[in-house]
Amino acid sequence: MKNVLVLCTGNSCRSIMAAALINHLGQGKFSAVSAGSFPVGYVHPQSIETLERHGVNAGEPRSKSWDEFENRNFDQVITVCDQAASESCPVFLGQCEKIHWSIPDPAKADGTNEEIEKAFDDVFQMIRNRIEEELL
Repeated sequence: MKNVLVLCTGNSCRSIMAAALINHLGQGKFSAVSAGSFPVGYVHPQSIETLERHGVNAGEPRSKSWDEFENRNFDQVITVCDQAASESCPVFLGQCEKIHWSIPDPAKADGTNEEIEKAFDDVFQMIRNRIEEELL
């Protein structure tokens, strides 16, 4: 089983959805967790709603710092935003593959409820496509 850490800045949307999707799509092959370089301290409710709407169990995610995982070994570390990719990452012991996916932040979407839901759905699909094409 591959251990995967998904990083973004706030750990409230993209990394939460990506970790849940990796665990859902890669059952038995992957164990994914998420964290942020500057966690906002909450999970965006639309992230959970989007996962549930698409039949993915979100579990009980929480916004947390990448410091919690600095001494843990990972096979892959995936950054899902440009800001986190350019920041200095903590030291992860052992060999790990570093992957970057530039995914827009759906938390920055504004407009009607339908437009915001579409922004989260679009991000969900982008993440799903990357997982299916690059990890599975």
